[in-house]
Amino acid sequence: MSGLGDRLLDALRGGLGSQWDIDTDGEQLSIRHSARGTPYRPPRDPPDWQTLLARIEHGFAGYSIPRADPLPMRWGRETDLTISAVQALDPYLKYRRPYTYRRGYLPQPVVRFTGRRETDGTLRDGFLTSFVNVSCVSPIPSLNEHVEILDAWLGVLAGIGLHARHIEIYGSVLPWERGPVGGITLRFRHAALTIGDIVVLWNQQEPTIMATDLGSGLERLAWAIRRSPWPLLIHGRLAAAADGEALDAIRTATLISGHGIQPADRGPGYALRRLMRAVRPSLGLSTAVRQAYTYWGSVSRLLTPWPEVCRCLEEEVSRRDR
Repeated sequence: MSGLGDRLLDALRGGLGSQWDIDTDGEQLSIRHSARGTPYRPPRDPPDWQTLLARIEHGFAGYSIPRADPLPMRWGRETDLTISAVQALDPYLKYRRPYTYRRGYLPQPVVRFTGRRETDGTLRDGFLTSFVNVSCVSPIPSLNEHVEILDAWLGVLAGIGLHARHIEIYGSVLPWERGPVGGITLRFRHAALTIGDIVVLWNQQEPTIMATDLGSGLERLAWAIRRSPWPLLIHGRLAAAADGEALDAIRTATLISGHGIQPADRGPGYALRRLMRAVRPSLGLSTAVRQAYTYWGSVSRLLTPWPEVCRCLEEEVSRRDR
């Protein structure tokens, strides 16, 4: 185990309290509540998307962690689009500048094409090309503050019905390196379903520059609460009416187009053009676009009205098939 791994383990033991059992096997770590063992039963009346967001925000506020505005969808730095809330820490972590783009509780819409897929190429349950990255990103002066954020997250999870007795924190305390940044990642599992992770990060040249990146997905948290079929959770009644890959593409394309990005052969617009290849001309877009637009609008301010988004996507599908 590395020196920093030892220090993190000490901070976890000191910060989490005696109700948590911390087991180590070399570099591997498992933290489980002493009252574990009772089965999880989904609530009869699970929260809707808006209520779930409000409860998460209220939970963080209870730990004096304010909500930050989302990053812009058009990133234009190392990635064309925003792919993670941790990008808010780039100036501080990567370039050792005395500021971040955002800090605190950050519900961030992101686009990723790296979700796990089945052998036939379709996305596995639990994965999407776009989702709300529920996160807490913040510079920290020491590992003690990192554990305080972890402890706050356990409280937030309890507030949305994912209680500590069903939570396991696990992973390797062996540091990893990626360019100018190093880190140690621990993951959260609720009743056998992975729901996110927490990463302590530092600048390789100046390790005293440290930060926490706590991340989950709003959709995955809802899945953990409801334990309902994934397609039904994400797409509602549309799940039975259209191909899942097409619905996922429309959902993500609505997010991108809603932020004022037009289809193009390169740059962020290429992601939009690429997505619409999964949509057949015979598939009507209006209902799916309106549903996705309402969802994304609950998290970030969309720049393009939904009828214009629908027109843009329909024209892209028509252009492709001319």
